Amino acid sequence: MKILLSLLSGCILLTIPLTLAPAQDSREFARFVNPFIGTGGHGHTFPGATVPFGMVQLSPDTRVEGWDACSGYHYSDSTIMGFSHTHLSGTGVADYGDVLIMPSTGQMRASPRPCRFHHEQETATPGYYSVLLEDYNIKAELTATRRVGVHRYTFPKTAGANILVDLHHGLGPDRVIASSVEIGSNWEITGMRRSEGWAKDQYIYFAARFSKPFEAFGTIVNDTVRPRSRTSSGRSVKAYIRFSTSEEEEVIVRVALSFVSVEKARANLIEEVPDWDFDLVRLHAAEAWNKELGKIEVEGGSDEQRTTFYTALYHTMIAPNLFSDVDGSYRGMDGKTHIAAGYEMHTVFSLWDTFRAEHPLLTIIDRQRTTDFVASLLAKYEESGVLPVWELAANETWCMIGYHSVPVIVDAYVKGITGIDAEKAFSAMSHSASLDHYGLKACRVHGYIPGETEAESVSKTLEYAYDDWCIAQMAKALGKPAEATAFAERAEYFRNMFDPATGFMRAKVNGGWIEPFDPTSVTFHYTEANPWQFSFFVPQNVDGLITLMGGKEKFIAKLDSLFKGGSNLAGRMQADITGMVGQYAQGNEPSHHVAYLYNYAGAPAKTQETVRRIMDSLYTANADGLCGNDDCGQLSAWYVMSALGFYQVCPGQPMYCIGSPLFEKVIIHLEDGKQFMILAKDNSQRNKYVQSAQLNGQPYSKSFLTHEVLMNGGAFELSMDSRPNTLWATRDEDVPHSLPSPEFVTVPCIQSHRKSFADSTSITISCNSPDTDVYYTLDGTAPDERAEKYSSAFVLTKTTTINAVARNRSGTNSRIASGEFIKSVPVGTIRLNARYGSQYTGGGDSALIDGLRGTPDFRLGAWQGYEQNDLDAVVELSSPKTVSRVALSCLQDNNSWIFFPTEIEFSFSDDGKTFRDVQAVRNDIPPGEIAVSVKEFVKSFENVRARYVRIHAKNMGVCPLGHKGAGGKAWLFADEILIDAK
Repeated sequence: MKILLSLLSGCILLTIPLTLAPAQDSREFARFVNPFIGTGGHGHTFPGATVPFGMVQLSPDTRVEGWDACSGYHYSDSTIMGFSHTHLSGTGVADYGDVLIMPSTGQMRASPRPCRFHHEQETATPGYYSVLLEDYNIKAELTATRRVGVHRYTFPKTAGANILVDLHHGLGPDRVIASSVEIGSNWEITGMRRSEGWAKDQYIYFAARFSKPFEAFGTIVNDTVRPRSRTSSGRSVKAYIRFSTSEEEEVIVRVALSFVSVEKARANLIEEVPDWDFDLVRLHAAEAWNKELGKIEVEGGSDEQRTTFYTALYHTMIAPNLFSDVDGSYRGMDGKTHIAAGYEMHTVFSLWDTFRAEHPLLTIIDRQRTTDFVASLLAKYEESGVLPVWELAANETWCMIGYHSVPVIVDAYVKGITGIDAEKAFSAMSHSASLDHYGLKACRVHGYIPGETEAESVSKTLEYAYDDWCIAQMAKALGKPAEATAFAERAEYFRNMFDPATGFMRAKVNGGWIEPFDPTSVTFHYTEANPWQFSFFVPQNVDGLITLMGGKEKFIAKLDSLFKGGSNLAGRMQADITGMVGQYAQGNEPSHHVAYLYNYAGAPAKTQETVRRIMDSLYTANADGLCGNDDCGQLSAWYVMSALGFYQVCPGQPMYCIGSPLFEKVIIHLEDGKQFMILAKDNSQRNKYVQSAQLNGQPYSKSFLTHEVLMNGGAFELSMDSRPNTLWATRDEDVPHSLPSPEFVTVPCIQSHRKSFADSTSITISCNSPDTDVYYTLDGTAPDERAEKYSSAFVLTKTTTINAVARNRSGTNSRIASGEFIKSVPVGTIRLNARYGSQYTGGGDSALIDGLRGTPDFRLGAWQGYEQNDLDAVVELSSPKTVSRVALSCLQDNNSWIFFPTEIEFSFSDDGKTFRDVQAVRNDIPPGEIAVSVKEFVKSFENVRARYVRIHAKNMGVCPLGHKGAGGKAWLFADEILIDAK
């Protein structure tokens, strides 16, 4: 998952080679993991100590601000602020960084400066991290259990050894609401931190115990040191301890977390780390990782490939994180304490990302945890009233789109994972699909989301359709035919977004295709993508998509164009679109299934070639070895699945498309003791093409495997060669197919040049579905069989609402298409003396006088945007007139770098060259006002007669001090010039 609130984001790539893991066969799989992979570039991973799916992620923090501070650590940094206990792995938004601990020597400072370190004296393995803090000559070592972080600090000889416990520290937008600390004895510090950030209201409690008694102690509040103070509370609270140490004396700190209470944190500490044996905790952490990583054994490949593979597998096992205490207690979405009975509660569900590959991977190798994940999602539904979308620390962030708890639950259920309350799950899923937010109501009414009503309309329509298909499968499995039929129809709504003229999924505005259209352009009609990347997101009906695109040959050609075309992007900047192969973007999730679609069209050799190309070129064992955000393990899960040689295109349909395995031998150890073995004879970097296959000794001609076959265990043998076999798995019976879909009639498309017109406008209506007739009305009523039948283009000369419906030969109707066309006499003509941004045109050069007004959501396209430039426009009236009033409508959205103009000057001219009667209106709303607001800047006049009116709105230029984008280019957005003249 990724999200950028700014309109502009800069980034610098770093390529830093790292030491590879030893190339030796061993049951100690953790030795092949390099936790520094992904900590450079924009992978946003952290190198610190954690155990599989643990509550604690104890890691160094090197920065707290900026997009590459999402995990708190970046490989390009050279100083450490301290070691905090919670971190997000690979996200595109920062949060956590709770309970920072920092050792030092010398004078105790209220805000210690970051300490220098070098990578040469830094080590990380699964469950362990160490570094030399050079300014203090302290060796810091970290390890962890599931709920406890354990520190070991080796001090020099000093009378001034310090340890600071910082509750003010946090990552990114995380800000303290309240905190408290108590130094209860000369051995223990406890406390609480409540913060707001990406998680709007997060609580965390801790209990820390020290192996050495304090000689001095105190608290720090608002940077004021309070010696011998034992308790403090507030927004900026820290605690410190001091003691003397001998040369190389070790001090152990055990820090237990709980999201419920200090008492629960103490109980977690006593249960998991009752003594001071750091090395034993480290050993148990390594054993836990070896057990999990050992579920998949690989042989062959290079040292770098094995390191990359096992590090990717490691990254798939960090989140979701344990959220319940040793007695099952956890903080619910309702803020109350609950008990997880019979399962363990988890948090950090990056579902828009992880439903695609990470959760399907875990249905194979970790079915018990999958049961816990489903139970966690359903409990969160009961506590909050909605299935999680992107849940963090018992908070719904509403980040990203869709309701992708649904495919996680359905995929687990259809794969036979036990312990799922199916009826409760279906009720929860149906409820999520019945809500009216984020375009869902419009989608149900229109069969798609109109682009003028909701941002990211194309992506949301497509992803809702897939989620609804999953609900249909659940309804079918539970014997609910009416519900299965209804959701199966909704699953076909993707058809209403497909434009056959261009061959892309395209936004509709006012009932017709949006203009202009560029498939390489990144716009707000798509989620972190452009039309190339989202036009293939129909995992539930690839067969239907192939038909829409003209059949298998044209579909293959379209895929070829995606992968082999240029990588230039137009439109708005989107830092998440990375890892480009043509217009394919491996660094972001919408593309992840696409390379495997060749299989559906009978061209599996092209899948084999493409997935190898992606694995070989976009994943390395370097710090920047991930080509985008890891997104809680999804980018890594794609690599793991692809390296095994298969990938699930459509979670919810238990079938895996075969690709090109990376290793000569793979053994997947299943939970019931069975093994599934993948053998790739003669496999190498050149020999990436499958020549033939055998399943359990029998010839196998299909380019897919079912989940049932995999879970039954056995051996899948592939013969590899350097030349593609264009005959293997190409017959229709040997290619993967989507499940049958219902008859569906697409919504008609009502097309005109513009929504507003001066004299007249021509209207055409079309329907993508074959053998259909279109009926329409011009009076706003719903069309039926008595309505006018469309035959050819017609002309409107007055404001009109058109409704249209398509009907096929069997009598099946489409949803109703609507378009409102407004006759609006413009105040004049306009000349722009400054250019607007190409991604925020508002509809073109005449947008400021077209009579159409924008909503507070600038993403819907009605606003014209100027980046750092002033808006300078001259309106020519039809004749000299007396002007009484001039106004300019503007938008401010501080969170998106959009600010009101500092001042607007209105002036007048008779010849369009020399302007007079200059009057200014200054902005009185501070740029720090975060709330989104629309304001008309108005000036009234007396006896001003002119032919030309000039409007000069002054951009503030750069984001002001105190803003998160301070110094970055500011935007000015306007949507209409209003002139009263006679």
